[in-house]
Amino acid sequence: MRMRKKKNLDSRLAACAAVMADQPQTLRGRWRAQFGNENPIHLEIGCGKGRFILEMAKRYPDINFIAVEREEGALVMATEQAMRDKLPNLRFLSFDAAALEQIFAPGEVERIYLNFSDPWPPNRQRRRRLTHADYLDVYNGILCETGDVCFKTDNQRLFEWSISSICEYGWLVQNISLDLHNSAWAQENIMTEYEEKFSAQGYRIYRLEARRRLPQFMDRRRPKHRP
Repeated sequence: MRMRKKKNLDSRLAACAAVMADQPQTLRGRWRAQFGNENPIHLEIGCGKGRFILEMAKRYPDINFIAVEREEGALVMATEQAMRDKLPNLRFLSFDAAALEQIFAPGEVERIYLNFSDPWPPNRQRRRRLTHADYLDVYNGILCETGDVCFKTDNQRLFEWSISSICEYGWLVQNISLDLHNSAWAQENIMTEYEEKFSAQGYRIYRLEARRRLPQFMDRRRPKHRP
C-alpha cells in the first residue's frame, strides 16, 4: 500500500541533509571518505521507516551503513529518527536499486540486506524481484570478493523462488532458516516493521545468505532464469 504524502515533506527532508546523500553519484568509490574511516560498508535496499537499519547502526558502530528507500514518506521518517539518534555511521539515499552501479564502485560494498522485499507476481513481473538475476548482476558489480546478500521474507513462495534464482546464478546459498524466530539466529536478529507485524500474525520468517563464489569457481556465462 502506498503511503499518504507527508505534510511539508520537502522541507522535512531538507532538514535531514546531514544524514542524506543528495548526489550519491559523486561519491562512487569514495564512500568511506564520506564516513571518514575505512570501515566496511553494508547496504540495505528498501529500508522503509528505518527500524532495522537504525538499530544496526547503533549495534555495530564499526560498520558504515547506507540505506536506500524510494518512498519519500517512509524515508523522511527514517531520516528524522536518524537525526535524533545522531548516528555518524549511517546515511540514506533515494535511488533506483537497478542503478546502484552508478553510485558504488566495484568491491565497495561488503554486505547487502534485502528485508521483506515486494514479492511481485512471478508470471509477469518476476524481473522486478530483488533476487532476480538482473539484480544479482547489479550486486555482483558492487560487492567485494567475499561479499554477500542477506535476505528475509515472510513469503514462502518468494523464498523458494529466490533460492532457485540465486543458485542458478552461480552463487552459494547458506545459513538458511525456515523459521528465523525459532532458530540459532533469533537472538541477534533485528526485526523490521513488517517482520514484527507478520510474525505477530503467526507467519514464519524465512532467511538466507547468498555469497559470491570466488572468481575461479564462477561460470561467467549468464544462466537462463526460469519463471
